[in-house]
Amino acid sequence: MRTPLVRLNALEAPAEIWLKLENLQPIGSFKLRGALNAMRRAAPEDLRAGVVTASAGNMAQGVAWAARELGLPCTVVVPDHAPETKLAAIERLGGRVIKVPFERWWQALEESGFEGVEGLFVHPVQDEGVMAGNGTIGLEVLEDLPEPDAVLIPYGGGGLTSGIASAFRQMRPETRVYAVEPETAAPLNASIASGKRREIEYRPSFVDGAGGRAVLPKMWPLVRSLVDGALTVSIDETSAAVRLLAERNRVVAEGAGALSVAAALAGKAGAGKIVCIVSGGNIDAAKLATILAGRTP
Repeated sequence: MRTPLVRLNALEAPAEIWLKLENLQPIGSFKLRGALNAMRRAAPEDLRAGVVTASAGNMAQGVAWAARELGLPCTVVVPDHAPETKLAAIERLGGRVIKVPFERWWQALEESGFEGVEGLFVHPVQDEGVMAGNGTIGLEVLEDLPEPDAVLIPYGGGGLTSGIASAFRQMRPETRVYAVEPETAAPLNASIASGKRREIEYRPSFVDGAGGRAVLPKMWPLVRSLVDGALTVSIDETSAAVRLLAERNRVVAEGAGALSVAAALAGKAGAGKIVCIVSGGNIDAAKLATILAGRTP
């Protein structure tokens, strides 16, 4: 669906903050755009055995939703820290879940496949069809707000950032584009700072849909050429942004979905018209309750 672009109700903010509400998609996340686009572009013979993806949850739901629509079997490889809310949603949509240690899951992302499982592998990040589907978010933003000063995008693997940034580079190159990571898992920030792809020590948090241990090799040159920079926010700042979104705009955002808002509220993108991509809203009820009570999960 075409999601709305609304103003954040926070006059005390250091900028005019706008929210692109991808949490309102049927699966609660932007991932539906890329999954549908990639699968619709695939040759029928490549889909005969079904589809496979590796995801912490949101891409899994996108692929499972699209597979159900197309009448295809779907298998999802998930890391062992994936939240139960997302796992339950995958199974509700008809997907088969294979839970593996984080290292094995990351290997599936790097290799674009998982041994022993048949089907077309729909990569959650570096599939060109996925990135193109994600890019429609940028086109919609520019139709609704033609001259934003900056756009802030939660960064996980780079597929969302690359898609949206490509649209802005083509349609409005004057807009600054920033990727935002949690400080507990910020390989893009480390890579940009050092000028080369770096691995970092990954620390899991309730921000499960963003960050990682490294920038994927195929994504590094693309992302580096498209963004103006990368930002980090703390887990506490992210938790506060989730709470503010719920209290001021009645918007439910997951941790990754609130990263962009946390960075904008901290003034890290400067002043002017700032568009924050609220990438998803699939957060465990218990974690949301903790945040609304004023604590960080």
